[in-house]
Amino acid sequence: MVLSGLRRESPRLWGVLGLTLVCLASGVLALAHGGRPARAASDGLPHTTVEVSPGRCGRGWDHPVSGVQVFGMHNTSDGPAEVYLEDPRSQAVYGELEDIGPGTTRPLTVRLGRGAYAFKCVPDDADAVTGPTVHITTGSSGPAAAPVTEHDLIPPALAYQKWVGGGLDQVVRLTTRLRAAIDRGDLAGARAAWLPAHLEYERLGAAYDAFGDADAEINGTDAGLPGGVHDKDFTGFHRVEYGLWHGQSATELRAPAAGLVKALTTLRDTWAQARMDPAQLGLRAHEILENTVQFELTGRTDYGSGTNLATARANLDGTRQVLSSLRPLLATRYADLPRLDAESATAQDTLDGFRHGDAWTPLKRLTRTQRESVDAVLDDLVERLASVATLCDPRRTV
Repeated sequence: MVLSGLRRESPRLWGVLGLTLVCLASGVLALAHGGRPARAASDGLPHTTVEVSPGRCGRGWDHPVSGVQVFGMHNTSDGPAEVYLEDPRSQAVYGELEDIGPGTTRPLTVRLGRGAYAFKCVPDDADAVTGPTVHITTGSSGPAAAPVTEHDLIPPALAYQKWVGGGLDQVVRLTTRLRAAIDRGDLAGARAAWLPAHLEYERLGAAYDAFGDADAEINGTDAGLPGGVHDKDFTGFHRVEYGLWHGQSATELRAPAAGLVKALTTLRDTWAQARMDPAQLGLRAHEILENTVQFELTGRTDYGSGTNLATARANLDGTRQVLSSLRPLLATRYADLPRLDAESATAQDTLDGFRHGDAWTPLKRLTRTQRESVDAVLDDLVERLASVATLCDPRRTV
């Protein structure tokens, strides 16, 4: 897996069947005047302008209605701010926006029903302020979730980091076996040893950011290198893969294999001093498979072994390990967790169908129907994992 590092900061999408928070990106808003709901010609929904500021947080919502509606969140302060629409008692969040610039208005679409609601304004450099409570007496509201704090994420992050340490032990052991085969000139044995070692590393996907520059040395590609696959800085698993499947001799591969073992051993030996960012754990659960779709299912990381589907399967294992760490938090916040588990199992069954003993069907040999099936199941899973990233993104509560 190649970690893109891309993060969608705002707006947050809370899933397909779970928490849905959609900011309308097109059309002209018919903003309310005097706090009265207006109707936008493009969508037919009630629109209400609400202030975002430390002194007037939530002002303007004077005529509450039930149902799907759009709030025009207008930042009247001199700095950026976040805003949450929440239950003032439980702090369960119904909708949110990040990075509302000063003097700007952003749309927030929610479905509200019977209950109590209040906007919480969270300036970048000041305490959170909760606006007046508004009561709605009819209808049913959309889903809500209790906020996750950084403190909540520390235990799962520590558990995951410990698991990664054990995984690195395995990677070093398997890669040492790969190097030994190359050292004795057994290239057939080396080709057989390469995939288990590579897959073991691929399962550690949520830790790549904490690996720092070591990840590029261990699992980088030739992208951006002047000499391509012949560049001296092309190293790691894919460098060895290229040589093994492009007729290079054991002599040519001894140095790259030794360099790979050295880089992995150093990473393993220093991992106890590394610190994963707990705030990133939920995001990584989404990014692992997002990058799988981007790089593995397109064949961009195939240097001859034809094992992209095996890598995708290892990435799925990595995603499930992260979800296992986060499950205590998700169990009470994500109503569609059983559906996510079911889709993950479907993805596993789909990918396992392309395994034949120790061999995997190369991407280029998939039929059109098979390719569409793989793309569909992983695309759906990636979309659902966006909810996990959002729910586990820590929020300020004060």
